[in-house]
Amino acid sequence: MTHEIVVGEGPEARRIAVQAREGEGPAVVWFGGFRSDMRATKAEALDGWARDTGRAFLRFDYSGHGESGGLFADGTIGRWLEEGRAVLRAFAPGPAILVGSSMGAWIATLAALRQRDDGAPPPAGLVLLAPAIDFTERLMWDGFPAEARDAIERDGVYLRPSLYSDEPYPITAGLIREGRRHLLLDGPIAPGCPVHILQGMRDPDVPWEHAMRLVERLPGDDVQLTLVKDGDHRLSRPEDIDLLIRAVEAATRRSRPARDGAAAGISSG
Repeated sequence: MTHEIVVGEGPEARRIAVQAREGEGPAVVWFGGFRSDMRATKAEALDGWARDTGRAFLRFDYSGHGESGGLFADGTIGRWLEEGRAVLRAFAPGPAILVGSSMGAWIATLAALRQRDDGAPPPAGLVLLAPAIDFTERLMWDGFPAEARDAIERDGVYLRPSLYSDEPYPITAGLIREGRRHLLLDGPIAPGCPVHILQGMRDPDVPWEHAMRLVERLPGDDVQLTLVKDGDHRLSRPEDIDLLIRAVEAATRRSRPARDGAAAGISSG
């Protein structure tokens, strides 16, 4: 079922589109990637799995993405994180399994770390695909050529060519600067739940060594890393989707039974 919520007030208000499938919990919540949307291949595959198994599943589009309102160029990590947290509060207030792809892995991890601020229990699990933690700094700014940095500083935007679209991506000064408020890899990361990372070793966007840096920052207990030797960034082949679904199923088995109705699945919002 499609829902909409409004996040922010006044000129900052934006309409966020949410797809919620009712079912048994804990709810599985999809956090999509940079310039992706909730109708993409992996999200659709998880929705099909949830339908077939009777699981609760939640997906949404960040502002400037897919069916949500707002402009992509206005987006920042903090803005998209605010939207993800609002979706969790409205539809999955209990311990959920957060599944994040690329940028969505960073936002899902940030959301997990902020559950305590919302007075909510930690997630039941994190499943992260090609986790682009700190990507605005580590994978963009640090690697940009001088002309790209100059364009951002001078013009406020750099139009970055894309491997996945004919249209370049606008990388704004706001995205880079605001992203520095959410960097994680310089210290320990304790989401309070089991973590399973899936990472392709032929990923041109998020090198597998970057995923190893994340593993080093996570607590030693209950952290798994699956390296796919011939896997690319998208990890959308049938065999990759099978790995994803198995990781999510394992996370649902590890999670403890919910104690109340709200924690058991999707709330009506």
